[in-house]
Amino acid sequence: MGIRIKRAYDPPEEADGARLLVDALWPRGISREQLHIVAWLRELAPSTALRKWYQHDPEKWPEFKRRYFTELEPHQALLEQIAWRARAETITLVYASRETRLNNAAALREYLDKVASVRRAAQAPSRSSERSRGRA
Repeated sequence: MGIRIKRAYDPPEEADGARLLVDALWPRGISREQLHIVAWLRELAPSTALRKWYQHDPEKWPEFKRRYFTELEPHQALLEQIAWRARAETITLVYASRETRLNNAAALREYLDKVASVRRAAQAPSRSSERSRGRA
């Protein structure tokens, strides 16, 4: 289980699990059938202004992620659903960029990992509450 990322132009595989397109624009030259996605989550794509500012410049990567994570804030319910689903099955975030390392899907996976770890921490019993119940 977990979250993978994969370029839209790479052939789908059974190991991809649920494939989610996370770009604002549909990948050129690919049909919905060829892409094998279960959902197109345009609302989780970086804004056009952010995409144009970033231009896949590695120097801008940390700032791109900071700005992108801010853009993701209004979508917490959807992000939590995806993070929760990734605990039960493999999720593949599909993107079209030629940049295979520093792209929005990689940043989104990092963000989703944080969402999942925060959720796990919130659900785990705290050490102080265990001690107060005599379980330490």
